[in-house]
Amino acid sequence: MRRVESFGDEAKGAAGKADPAASRENADSSDLSSLLLFERLLSELSATFVNLPPDQVDTEIQRWIGRIGAFLEMDIGTVAQPSENLNNVRFTHRWAAESFRFPDNGPLARDFPWMSRQLAGGRIVFVADVRDLPEEAAADRAHFISLGILSTISIPLSVGGTAVGVLSFNSRSPAENWPAIYLDRYKLLGDIFANALMRKRSDKLLQNAFEEIKGLKELVEAENLYLRRQVQCFQHHEGIIGESSAVRQVLRQVEQVAAVDSTVLIQGETGTGKELIADAIHKLSQRRERAMVKVNCAAIPQTLMESELFGHERGAFTGASSRELGRFETAHRGTILLDEVGELPVQLQSKLLRVLQDGTFERLGSSKTVRVDVRVIASTNRDLKKAVREGSFRPDLYYRLNVFTITAPPLRERKEDIPALIWWFTGMYAKKTGKQIETIPRQAMDAYQHYDWPGNVRELMNAVERSVIVTRGRVLDAYIPEDTSLAEGEEAVLSEVERTHILKVLQKTRWRVRGQEGAAQLLGIKPTTLESRMQKLGIHRPGQGERQ
Repeated sequence: MRRVESFGDEAKGAAGKADPAASRENADSSDLSSLLLFERLLSELSATFVNLPPDQVDTEIQRWIGRIGAFLEMDIGTVAQPSENLNNVRFTHRWAAESFRFPDNGPLARDFPWMSRQLAGGRIVFVADVRDLPEEAAADRAHFISLGILSTISIPLSVGGTAVGVLSFNSRSPAENWPAIYLDRYKLLGDIFANALMRKRSDKLLQNAFEEIKGLKELVEAENLYLRRQVQCFQHHEGIIGESSAVRQVLRQVEQVAAVDSTVLIQGETGTGKELIADAIHKLSQRRERAMVKVNCAAIPQTLMESELFGHERGAFTGASSRELGRFETAHRGTILLDEVGELPVQLQSKLLRVLQDGTFERLGSSKTVRVDVRVIASTNRDLKKAVREGSFRPDLYYRLNVFTITAPPLRERKEDIPALIWWFTGMYAKKTGKQIETIPRQAMDAYQHYDWPGNVRELMNAVERSVIVTRGRVLDAYIPEDTSLAEGEEAVLSEVERTHILKVLQKTRWRVRGQEGAAQLLGIKPTTLESRMQKLGIHRPGQGERQ
């Protein structure tokens, strides 16, 4: 860098000879004048960056590099900042008084090893003539000359010990000298640029953090929405456990019909969860704010059925000491479940048909018409078509009930759901009994799935409850009803099923009980437990006991 005297040339204008003292005085005066101008420039620079919005920092740095470079009579100005991997530098701001080939981004220590060590130590590098660099800076000298640079000043930029970058001004000509008085001002110049860059970097990090938080918030909201939907779906279908195609089909039908007020007929064998399906329909409907009234038509004596459904007036029959509302009035603006509707007496079927058609009826012992707004869900384990043919069920009532039919699948048609159901019931009853059951033996699970469950989910639930009751440790002591799904006439019990399964596994492992890939590991039980079961079931290795 050349001596900064661009604004003090009048101080040099003495014509003729001047004595040395006068020359020194003129030089000192020129330095002082230039220094004052430089300080004024730094003051303006500092004022510019105070409260400057981060998005304007780059533009102002670019502008001020040019102003300062011109003031210092330099040809090139740059700001280099560390790249993401901190090994390379990238030139983020560049200024040149005229066309110039700037250095490429790359490792500073490779291209300028000597200078990079000086800057790393926090020292400002003044080079009046790069050709005078010491031998240890030969690589730096060669690279400067290849770029056409003969003098340079490089200022390390750091804030609180954190390196922010390097501010450099370079010239194609050697400098005349370096006024030491400028050293503190260069440090101040570096501090101003460093703080501006750090504030911009902090703002960027803050913005990135905000964006990340925003993204995480959106993700959490999306996950919460998903979980809410899942929880809502679970609550709507509470107790309907399973992922089989049969269960999915039922749930699709539930969701289709829930939003409308159409009458629903749920058919299925005993224990298939017809009441749970009705609950799911009600909880998804617009009537969910009201409780669903349930009537078990098979459990109410026929003599009391009319009173239960439609109510009675005082004195309507012996013992009727007051007026009582029936289930239909109780269910007004809600839902009523007529469970086992096939058991409804024929003489009441016409009255039910009237309610379904126009929502009106009379209480027992009254001629006053009562109007109600009730959604009817009926369920049955009987073949209503057959009942119609036999004359025990009115065809017009059947067609009125059979608007939308859902068939609850028997458990034997969705055996893939049995493991999930077993774990669900095990957890439920373990909690009730204060037990901690962590394992269900594999052979027990296989036996559960092998059984046909004529009582369906209700029978399975009762079997699991009994198993939990008798379990002492953390492994479920599974109880399974007698298997009725084997060959005709054969009455196999659980012990035979278990014996057959253990034999198959032992043969597969070549009678290896213990260790990796042993029968005990494949069965999911302890070797001592397996040996005990083998002894109890009379299982012996061929040649060591009874013939297998």
